[in-house]
Amino acid sequence: MMTSLFSMFDPTAIMNIPLNWGLMVIVLILLPTPMWKSSSRMTYVLKLLTTTLNMEFNSLFSKNMMLKGTTLLPISLFMFIMIMNLTSNFPYTFCAAAHLSFSLTLSIPIWTSIILFYWMNLTKDMMSHLVPTGTPSLLMPLMVVIELVSNMIRPAALAVRLTANLIAGHLLMALLGNTLNPQTSFWILIVVLQIIFLSFELMVALIQSYVFSVLMTLYSSEIN
Repeated sequence: MMTSLFSMFDPTAIMNIPLNWGLMVIVLILLPTPMWKSSSRMTYVLKLLTTTLNMEFNSLFSKNMMLKGTTLLPISLFMFIMIMNLTSNFPYTFCAAAHLSFSLTLSIPIWTSIILFYWMNLTKDMMSHLVPTGTPSLLMPLMVVIELVSNMIRPAALAVRLTANLIAGHLLMALLGNTLNPQTSFWILIVVLQIIFLSFELMVALIQSYVFSVLMTLYSSEIN
């Protein structure tokens, strides 16, 4: 039973072509942009969402390192993860975010580039950040180690948070779907519960993409 449940996260390939992983790129074609089609309600919603996120991330980024176009990275990250999470809730689709190879590929390079950028441009501030203000002299070496470890595990924490939430939701829907039997008298209740869980998973898909991008922004702003 456990093998059959987790097998829905296994990627498949035809003629050694990983079609499931290719969905991560193909699904981006579904984004309606003004360059591809005329304005519509979906385009209006995307513009409103982008404007709102831009204002949100502008308030989170540090003004000392704020450059024009800085919010483009977290907004693009949010949109990409959101599309991956939403499409994974439909039948015969692939949940890429349920794999650590996907989430770690997003978090580690971005976090590493942020750390290298700050260490190369704000070396003194990075050194002072390792020891919080008011730390006793005896605890300073220990605080340096703790701060270094906390900075190193942050991308892993982001990746595990995203992956674990999606795995838990998909497994719960799979378990509930396996109990559906039209010959029983309470199958209508199971269908209603499945619809409720699907709605909940759609909200989780939006929330987790927002949390991932916001935490990445907060971590980068916290450093300086």
